[in-house]
Amino acid sequence: MSELGFNFEIKAIDEAGYISGIAAGIGNVDHGGDMIMPGVMTKAVAGRASIPMLLFHDQKRPVGAWAKFGERDNGFEVEGRFAMKAAAGQEAHALAEAGALPGLSIGYRTVRHRFEGKVRQLQDLLLHEVSLVPVGMNDRAVVTQIKSILDGGEMPTVRQFEEFLRDAGGFSKSLAAAIAAKATPHLRGEPEAKANDELSQLIRGLTG
Repeated sequence: MSELGFNFEIKAIDEAGYISGIAAGIGNVDHGGDMIMPGVMTKAVAGRASIPMLLFHDQKRPVGAWAKFGERDNGFEVEGRFAMKAAAGQEAHALAEAGALPGLSIGYRTVRHRFEGKVRQLQDLLLHEVSLVPVGMNDRAVVTQIKSILDGGEMPTVRQFEEFLRDAGGFSKSLAAAIAAKATPHLRGEPEAKANDELSQLIRGLTG
């Protein structure tokens, strides 16, 4: 079974155990050189009522189920619920809520693919499960995360801005840190933080 990950910040999670996020990018290349082509995930989930929710792709550690899912412009979105009556589900919920599981990763088997240069374009696949993991393999969710923060009327934290500059902007670690340091007074979580329309507009421009 292959794995394809996607870094993300949980879009929603509550005490009842409901969770939503992005499980895979569509049309962009992950760190492993794979690209899921448009329409592939729609075909992969056709007729399915649910998808297993695992921890770390461990078949012995089911923690819930994904009951709603679909291919959208920003990726393959999933909504599900932890098995809150099970110890494993409670553990996964607590870890996700604490931010210790900031990534989703799909477990799948490739049915058909082709290479375009060094990129392996996945044209048909069998989806086995969607796991919660510490680190995914796809950068687009960093952009989605920042957009979500801006849409909520806030600015990203220094760490989130650094990650955005490295992953979405292509800056080196040292340069991203230097730029974020200059913007620190205007980023969330700083004592002197305040709204900055110019910085917000700059970030929105970079996220497209």
